[in-house]
Amino acid sequence: MGLNAYFTYTVVGFHGSNKISYETAVAAVFIEGILFLLLSIFGIRQWLARLIPQSIKIATGAGIGLYLCFIGFQSTAGISLIGDEPATLVTLSGCIKDAAGVCVPGTKMESPTTWMGIFGFIIISICMLFRVKGAVLIGILIISILSWIRGTTFTFFPDTAAGDAAFDYFKKVVSFHPIEGILWKMDFNLNSAEIWVALITFLYVDILDTTGTLYSMAKFGGYMYKNGDFDGSSAAFVCDAVSITIGAILGSGAGITEGGRTGITSIVTAFFFFVSLFFSPIFASFPPWATGPALIVVGSMMVKSVRSINWDYVGDAIPAFLTIALMPLSYSIAYGLIGGIGSYIAINGFVYLIELISGGRISPKDKDLREPWNTESFTFGNVLPGWFQRIICRIRGTVYVDPLDVLEEEERLEREAAAAAEVRDAKVDMHGDIHEIP
Repeated sequence: MGLNAYFTYTVVGFHGSNKISYETAVAAVFIEGILFLLLSIFGIRQWLARLIPQSIKIATGAGIGLYLCFIGFQSTAGISLIGDEPATLVTLSGCIKDAAGVCVPGTKMESPTTWMGIFGFIIISICMLFRVKGAVLIGILIISILSWIRGTTFTFFPDTAAGDAAFDYFKKVVSFHPIEGILWKMDFNLNSAEIWVALITFLYVDILDTTGTLYSMAKFGGYMYKNGDFDGSSAAFVCDAVSITIGAILGSGAGITEGGRTGITSIVTAFFFFVSLFFSPIFASFPPWATGPALIVVGSMMVKSVRSINWDYVGDAIPAFLTIALMPLSYSIAYGLIGGIGSYIAINGFVYLIELISGGRISPKDKDLREPWNTESFTFGNVLPGWFQRIICRIRGTVYVDPLDVLEEEERLEREAAAAAEVRDAKVDMHGDIHEIP
């Protein structure tokens, strides 16, 4: 969301008001996608991601959850429960708006669409409470169908010129717009300093944005190893980079909650995205107060990861908190990660310098509570992805051992040892007697 806004309003400008044309900006995105792809293929991006402290990785998921929740509360893509306020930036809203989109005084929490959004939130929450499959989709469909009825105070098609036009488009059901106007519309005239600044910004924001999202989803799905990596990370990052490049050519966590754990989830999602190209009148008519509750509920599911953050050591806790807080408040995943990583380096780097200067005599008393940090050096063994190392080992005639397989085996043995220890533990009966299990 933040990167889209940066592309639209900062790089190109509102209605193309800046010096950089849309075609040049799209070319910059295309080049950034190629660079992104090279970093992913050769494992540099994965190596950089593994260097991010574990608490910040965990905090990323919670920050994204609050970010989604904040979007779901707003009027543009949510239930309009939160609105702007000159004195405090945001405030409780849910007001009735006039034709200009300005709140009518004295109508706070009187908007029918806001209450429809709250109703949708309750439907989704109750369905999830009873483990109903497709709870999010059920809530969206119920509120959308009710909002398609004309003549109500919460209709998506009010009796106005704009409402009539939207309803006429909705009645088409099937429609398709050709993409000749945006397909391969790129201008590689990159002779201005502004476009290079934009290209670099696209690259580092994409690295932080998508890396944070992928790792938070892996953590949310239970696929994260203790070294901060997950199976198939190279393929996931390459796919992500290819999508950016294709998106430039064309011009353009809820699944885990519902049980999606494999690539079939993404294939089904892609299929329905393809179908939506032909049924755009229907999909474009889902009101924001129908989809906003889904963002709020999914956000609440993602925030639960905060319990795994190391809150016992200030050097881990403060950067993690900044990561969580800055994502919704700055409206950017990348800025949240920058704040978290920057504060981590500043706090723990200062501690390191003090220890170095004092010869270890001055050190935090609770340093033993600090979370271990992955300090992989920049070597071929640490950086190159598994598929690349397999090719090298095959050429050399040696056997490649995947470090993730080793970690998986270690974690399995640890779980078995913990289970065996529980079995060997003494059971205490009601009288306080201790009996050893043979």
